[in-house]
Amino acid sequence: MARLVWLLSFLTGFFAVDVGNNVLAQPPSESDARIIREKLIRLTELIATLKSDMNDDRRLADVEVFAKGAEWILRHDEFYKPEYGTWTIESLDRGIARGLDLTKHQSPWIGRVGSTVFGYVSLVDRSLQPFAVMLPDQYDPKSNHRWPLHVELHGRGATLNEISFIHAHENKPLKGNVDYIQLDVFGRTNNAYRWAGEADVWESIAAVKKLFRIDDDRVVIRGFSMGGAGAWHLGLHHPSYWSSVGAGAGFCDTVHHLGLTEPLSPLHSKLIRFYDAQDYALNAFNVPTIGYGGELDKQIFASKTMTEKAAAVGVTIPRLIGPNTEHKWHPDSLKEFMAFLADKTRVGRPRYPAPDKIRFVTHTPKFNSCFWLTVEQQIDPYEASIVEAQVDSNATLSIQTKNVAVLQVARERADAIVIDAGQPIPLGQIDSKLASAYFEKTGKGWIRWDDERGHKFLTSVVDDDSPIRKRHNLQGPIDDAFMESFVCVRPTGIPWSTTHAEWTRWTLSRFEREFDKWMRGRIPIINDSDVSEADIANHHLILFGDPNSNSVMAKLIDRVPVKWTDSKLEVASQEFDSNSHGLTLIYPNPLNPKKYVVINSGHTFHETEFKASNANLFPKLGDIAVIKFEKQGHDFREAIELADVFDAFWRLSR
Repeated sequence: MARLVWLLSFLTGFFAVDVGNNVLAQPPSESDARIIREKLIRLTELIATLKSDMNDDRRLADVEVFAKGAEWILRHDEFYKPEYGTWTIESLDRGIARGLDLTKHQSPWIGRVGSTVFGYVSLVDRSLQPFAVMLPDQYDPKSNHRWPLHVELHGRGATLNEISFIHAHENKPLKGNVDYIQLDVFGRTNNAYRWAGEADVWESIAAVKKLFRIDDDRVVIRGFSMGGAGAWHLGLHHPSYWSSVGAGAGFCDTVHHLGLTEPLSPLHSKLIRFYDAQDYALNAFNVPTIGYGGELDKQIFASKTMTEKAAAVGVTIPRLIGPNTEHKWHPDSLKEFMAFLADKTRVGRPRYPAPDKIRFVTHTPKFNSCFWLTVEQQIDPYEASIVEAQVDSNATLSIQTKNVAVLQVARERADAIVIDAGQPIPLGQIDSKLASAYFEKTGKGWIRWDDERGHKFLTSVVDDDSPIRKRHNLQGPIDDAFMESFVCVRPTGIPWSTTHAEWTRWTLSRFEREFDKWMRGRIPIINDSDVSEADIANHHLILFGDPNSNSVMAKLIDRVPVKWTDSKLEVASQEFDSNSHGLTLIYPNPLNPKKYVVINSGHTFHETEFKASNANLFPKLGDIAVIKFEKQGHDFREAIELADVFDAFWRLSR
C-alpha cells in the first residue's frame, strides 16, 4: 500500500504540465503518458493483491519486473526514442496479463519456447532485476534432461534500460536451431558486469537453475564488446566454473582502454588488478578460452593482449580475427567462435576429483578458487598470488606457491601434499571432520591447521590464536561491500560538527542518487536507532555520520584502526581536523566479523566515471581514505588527503 501511495504521488507530479528540471529525451505523447499512468497504477494494485495471497511465490518477481521497468524509465527520464513510450505500455500490458494469470494460479510464460523475460529479487539491495531465458524447440518441462547453459553478456548500450531490455527479449521467437538454454543477463545496464553488475550475473544464473534443469558441467560464458570484457573478467576470475569462455572484442585492461598517458598512482596501480583480466591470463590453463577481434577494430587489442599474456606463461588462448571488419562480428569468425564453444560444451567441465593439474593466479581473495584448491589468504594484497599444483601417480599432490599465506585443499584429492618442496604432509588419510585441509605458511615452512583452527577460520572466529585476516568476501576494497546484502544507516543523534554532518548527508544522497540511476536499485536506508541484531547478522552496515551522531558507529569505532574525537581524526599517525575532513573506510564489522562495516562512503567512483567509460569503475580509494571537504553551494568539493589499503591482517602499514 505504501508503494501505491508513493506511486500515485509520483505519477501525479511527473505528468504535470510543469516538469521543472525533468526534461525527457523523447517524451511520450500526452495520450501515451496518460495510458502509462493508468496502467502502472493498475499493475501496482494487482501486485499488491497478489502479494497478500502469495507473497512467498517466486513468480511474483516475473510480474513485478514490468512495473519496475516503468517506474525507472519515468523517474530517470529515459524515453530515449519515440517508441519507448509504446514499449512501456506494452511492458505494462504484459505485466498485467501475467498478474491476471497468477490470480488463477497459472504461469504459462514458464517453459515457453523462445525468449522470455523473468525477474528476481536481488539479495544485494532487494531490488527487482530482469533476465531473459531462451528455450530451444526440444525443451520438455517433463523431461529429466539437463541442458547446457550459455550465459550471454550484452554490449554497452547508451539507451539501455529495463524497458528496452524487456522489449528486446520478451516473447521473441527462437533464432536458429540450438541445443542449449541461453541466459541473457541485464547486468544492471552498463557497468561491465562489475560490483552489483557482477552479482547480477550470479544471481541470474541461480534464478535460471531454480527454473530449469541445467547441466552444471556445461555452462558457457560469452559476450561481445562490453560483454566481451565481462567474459574475459568473469571467465578468468572464476576459471573452474565454466566449460568454456568466449570473449569478442571488449577490453581487458584499464590503462590502454582509457588511453591513459600519465602513470597511475601506486595505489591505483594495485587497485586496477582487482578487475583487469590481463592479469589473470594464466587461468586460461584451467578453462578453454577463445578471443575475437575485428581486423579494423581498435578493441582487437584485448584479444591480442590476452593471447600474448597467456603465451608468456605457456598457455594457449586461440584468437580469431575478422578480416576487414570493424567493431562487429565477421560471420565466418562467429561460426568458428560458436563451434569452439560447442566442442568444449560436448566435453564439459572436468568432474571432481579432476583435474590432476592446476595453474592459477589471483590478485585478491575475492577471486580465489580453482576446482579443489583455494587461496584463502595472500601475503601481500593485490600482488600476484600464483599456485602450480599437480597430483602424481603416487597420489601425492605437489604445489608451488608465490605470495600465498593460507591454502585450502580438498582432502580427497590426494594422500599427501608437498608444498614448496617441503616435507610431505598427510592429506587424504588424516582424521578430520572437515572436507578440506588448511595449510599456513610460517617462518618454519608450511603447517596444517587442526580441525579447531580450521573451524575458527570457516566461521570467522577472531581471538588471540585466530587473528583477523583478509579473506574471501572480506578483503576490501570499499566498493566490495556493495556486491552483497547491505543497508545504509543514517544518524539520528547530535553531530560533533555541523559541516561534517552536512557532508555525510550529501555523501549519502549522492550514493542514493547514483546507485538508483547506474545500478538500478534503491539503496536500503534505516535509522541508527532501528538497527537490529538481524541487520547486524545479515547485512554489511554502511554507517554515516560520526561517533556522536550515529549510535552504531559509537559501539565499534574504538575497534577499528583509527582515532576520532570531536576535533580531530588520527589515521596512521597523521592528524586531521575532523570539522573539515571525513573518514572513509571498510573493515570487518567488530559487531559481526563475517560482515563489513563501511564508514561514510558509497561507491568510490561517481557519475562522471559511470558516464565516461565502464573501465573507470575500478576502486578509487582502496580500504581507507581521509577526504578534505569544502562546501560550495549545495554541493561539496573533495580532495583526497590519504588513501591506502590495509595489509593481509587489516593493518595499515604506513
